[in-house]
Amino acid sequence: MTADGTELEGMGTLRRSHSCGEIDASRVGDEVVVAGWAHRRRDHGGVIFVDLRDQKGLVQIVFRPETSTEAHQSAGDVRSEWVLLVRGVVEARSAETVNSKMVTGEIEINVHELRILNSATPPPFAIEEEAGADEAVRMKYRIHDLRRPPLQRALAVRDRLSTALRASFGRQGFMEIETPMLARATPEGARDFLVPSRLHAGSFYALPQSPQIMKQLLMVSGFERYYQIARCFRDEDQRADRQLEFTQVDLEMSFVGVEEVLEVLQQLTLDGCRDAAGVELPMPFPRMSYKEAMERFGCDRPDTRILLELVDLTDLFATSGFKAFRGAVDQGGIVKCLPVHDADGVSRSEIDRLESFVRKELGARGLGWIRIAEDGEWRSPIVKFLTDEERAEIVKQTDARPGSLLFFQADAPDKANAILSRLRIDLGEKLGRVDGREWDVLFVVDFPLFERDDKGQLTYVHQPFVAPLEEDIPLLETDPEAVRGTHYDVIMNGTELGSGSLRNHRADIQRQILKVLGYSDEEMKQSFGFMLDALELGAPPHGGFAFGFDRMVMVLAHAESLRDVVAFPKTQRGQDLLMQAPSPVAAESLDELSIRVRAPKPE
Repeated sequence: MTADGTELEGMGTLRRSHSCGEIDASRVGDEVVVAGWAHRRRDHGGVIFVDLRDQKGLVQIVFRPETSTEAHQSAGDVRSEWVLLVRGVVEARSAETVNSKMVTGEIEINVHELRILNSATPPPFAIEEEAGADEAVRMKYRIHDLRRPPLQRALAVRDRLSTALRASFGRQGFMEIETPMLARATPEGARDFLVPSRLHAGSFYALPQSPQIMKQLLMVSGFERYYQIARCFRDEDQRADRQLEFTQVDLEMSFVGVEEVLEVLQQLTLDGCRDAAGVELPMPFPRMSYKEAMERFGCDRPDTRILLELVDLTDLFATSGFKAFRGAVDQGGIVKCLPVHDADGVSRSEIDRLESFVRKELGARGLGWIRIAEDGEWRSPIVKFLTDEERAEIVKQTDARPGSLLFFQADAPDKANAILSRLRIDLGEKLGRVDGREWDVLFVVDFPLFERDDKGQLTYVHQPFVAPLEEDIPLLETDPEAVRGTHYDVIMNGTELGSGSLRNHRADIQRQILKVLGYSDEEMKQSFGFMLDALELGAPPHGGFAFGFDRMVMVLAHAESLRDVVAFPKTQRGQDLLMQAPSPVAAESLDELSIRVRAPKPE
């Protein structure tokens, strides 16, 4: 019995014969049994209509007193999200009541028997396309959120993608092998999640950031084509496209070069997109070098559907009298421009908004701009600092003309590129400067092996096991920053689906790279000793890749966040609001693990 006195019933011997969303006009006259949640209830002068919802869709069920007094009477108690089981006869709706927006809109079920299986507290938001609630509320009431159509569709894409990728791997001769969840902490770029050992007090396992080392060990062990749909963990700050725990489609191959790996990646992407979302991608995938991507688009994951490109003006301002731009170049920075032609629709207030955005959100010093009016006049606070020769060269390199609007950044290369790359996307979408393609997929290749961190120290661009291009190996000793890696990314619609590379199968090259990164012999042995030893056991040339499975689903499902394609995600603060995790544990459990907790300082 519910709180309001309504009697609840069991299913008895009654079992559903059809899903709500699969009944059509061909079933008119059939007796059916359906079950689900009361999505919407309407009382029209004694006739009660309920839209019943299950995972397959909605169907309208009708309670008429002349059909069943008992069912009609019980239906009067039904409220939103109550769980119902009904038996009835499929009837055609009258022409004026057909609902063309519903798959089952031509029929309804005249109910002869109703069983109320469970009542429900009122949902905190509508179980509709748009929840009408902020994300924190949706995550706290995740069960209700998961009933909404967008999340139902996204998780269905997730299921189909997993099935499609496994089938594609099978056709290409890969073997699925599971690797441990409790592993050794290794420096892979993000913080590890540590798991204390009860049997070995004071020692810890680490949850894997990726199966990278283990899959390389499998190559040394003679398993030539491995894959795994793996759970991975990284204790890092959250973003829309990051979660503390995530799913990775991991693969590795022996006796291959870059071309063989890219061929496999292309086939996996084609199969996955087609079978999971009905997306047909053109072949072959275009390729672009890292250098070209950064020069033209300011980022290594460009959405090439947007028809705006950056122009590098560093050489022009290297000898300029304009101190703001010249100073940036003298300090090792660059000067780049984003030309937007026929930009009369961009108002001065919009320019001010963009300038505020890049200052406050992106950390820019400012946003230089020049508008060329229809009469040819150059309007901008910076025009007075430019010589006639510089203005002529800007026109030549950017194709500037009346109606053009030019945006400038003079800063460190990564910062200037990142800012103009964001503006390119923002303005390209707002002004409709797109080529009309729904899907844009490409390979980005030839990344640098090393880069400098905020402290000016050399670090790896992706991970320390990437093999350099063979012709660049001599540069490890003389000019490591010029060394290119055998790294490749798959990009779709401006999102990096995943990354991979050939690996160092020679221990001497791996040691050389670790030495460039600043590891001493003792540190190499401590952190990577088992890996270096394995490479000396006869490691074959090998390479692989890792797709971000959640990201791939996010792109195919047109979702805005990973949290919309994961069943039970974490917030940006790393919390599960539904399960209320993380949470304190009992002192006895900590004692067993030989752990003492220091009380946190109050915020």
